[in-house]
Amino acid sequence: MHVSDHAVELAFPPGFLWGAATAAFQIEGSTTVDGRTDSIWDAFCRTPGKVHNGDTGEPATDHYRRMREDVALMADLGLRAYRFSTAWPRIRPDGGPVNPAGLDFYQRLVDELLARQITPWVTLYHWDLPQALEERGGWANRDTAYRFGEYAQTVVGALGDRVPFWTTLNEPYCSSFVGYASGRHAPGRTDPHATVAAVHHLHLAHGLGVRAIRDAAPQAQAGITLNLYPVHPADPGSEADLEAVRRVDGLQNRIFLDPVLRGEYPEDVLADLEPFGLSSHIQDGDLDLIGAPLDLLGVNYYSSLHVSGASTEPADGPTTWIGAEHVRFPSRGLPRTDMNWEIQASGLTEVLTRLHTEYPPLPLYITENGSAWPDKPNGDGQIEDTDRVSYLDGHLRAAHEAIQAGADLRGYFSWSLLDNFEWAEGYAKRFGLVHVDYQTQVRTPKRSAHFYSQVIRQNGLIAEQL
Repeated sequence: MHVSDHAVELAFPPGFLWGAATAAFQIEGSTTVDGRTDSIWDAFCRTPGKVHNGDTGEPATDHYRRMREDVALMADLGLRAYRFSTAWPRIRPDGGPVNPAGLDFYQRLVDELLARQITPWVTLYHWDLPQALEERGGWANRDTAYRFGEYAQTVVGALGDRVPFWTTLNEPYCSSFVGYASGRHAPGRTDPHATVAAVHHLHLAHGLGVRAIRDAAPQAQAGITLNLYPVHPADPGSEADLEAVRRVDGLQNRIFLDPVLRGEYPEDVLADLEPFGLSSHIQDGDLDLIGAPLDLLGVNYYSSLHVSGASTEPADGPTTWIGAEHVRFPSRGLPRTDMNWEIQASGLTEVLTRLHTEYPPLPLYITENGSAWPDKPNGDGQIEDTDRVSYLDGHLRAAHEAIQAGADLRGYFSWSLLDNFEWAEGYAKRFGLVHVDYQTQVRTPKRSAHFYSQVIRQNGLIAEQL
């Protein structure tokens, strides 16, 4: 149904970029096709007990074979942009020579998007490190950053003439702390020393990736995507809780923001992590490379963190919070998604305004925001995901509020286009605007897809839809 312009309640700036996002391992399937070799996630999935129900990346949503159908679906929904990742194990299997067949898939994808007037946005690394490189030390090995630089040169060299936006890394927090400290994600290691090494080598990879983009596609815009969360004390009057805020904010946010945007690690975080050897990995010239100017910053936002430092007991088992193992995350009694994440849309405003006020000015894009719900078709085969519509509406209002406060926000990507493989949760959690029947691979746009499509058409929130 077309809604007239006067029905728009909150308008976004002209030219605001509306899109949806995916990641290669989560949707492509075809994990052994056309020369692709194992990623760390293929190996992790084969480890008993690591992924819900023993699920794997095969066939995911079969996007590798259904790419044209999926791009047509994007066009039907009116997407202006599509953020996707390229698979390192397809393009340079085992971290080695270029595989033309793997690269060709992304050539065809970009051409198909452009033919449909959808702007392609490439993420070079969304967690699928070649397993062969992990066996040589993974991100704890400095050499992996240089192998990433070679891979980035390959991809940007092939696609840089047609892709205007590039993200080097997606959520290096997860690649380091969740993969190497808590072990909840691939490669499943629980080594604090390897974790801090991975943090720095991921930063180095980012710097080398930006250099590759500048060299091969000087007209393109380069950035990185960080998952950023406000951190609030359970008791603002408690020194222990305020110290917990400092430590957790350092590990979640500042350890990534400061090197990339200021060319330096925060002194307090360096001190916190000194027992694990972070400073020993920093070589001359590293921070100049890591802090080279960017054109944009991608922000992924799902929730905020509510912390207490009252406990003196360490966590049960491995934790991501190195040096803050005693920190707890008490409930605030807020509504939660199917991932058990508290919903706090105002945290998105807080993140964006913090970036605007505390860091050098930079165009911002929300590169992921979304929610999982136990979606099921009704008797008519439709998915009335009203919870997701409400979530989208609330977070878009929060984004608009940040713009009104001065944040230079230029785009929004919903996570995710399709239901897909949700990492350690396998296929148990659905984030998509579009429902996927994993038995038949039939795609059905949910109510949220129609809501978002309307938002895109009107470049704003529509009163009648709320």
